[in-house]
Amino acid sequence: MAVEELGLVAAKFLPLFIILIIWSTIWKGIALWKAGKNHNLVWFVFIFVLNTAGILPLIYVLFFSKKKGKKK
Repeated sequence: MAVEELGLVAAKFLPLFIILIIWSTIWKGIALWKAGKNHNLVWFVFIFVLNTAGILPLIYVLFFSKKKGKKK
């Protein structure tokens, strides 16, 4: 493949990469905020260090973060 062809292939996937970066950043931010708020240091470190395209932060937010309870 010529260099010009590689540039065209990369340009086709650029919107997908941008969407993936935005998706990952949003979920990582939410999960880090919740892990810090709940004093879950282990989850905070794993989410901060591992780049999993938003999968690990999404798992934390949906299944492991504390649910808010209604105060009386």
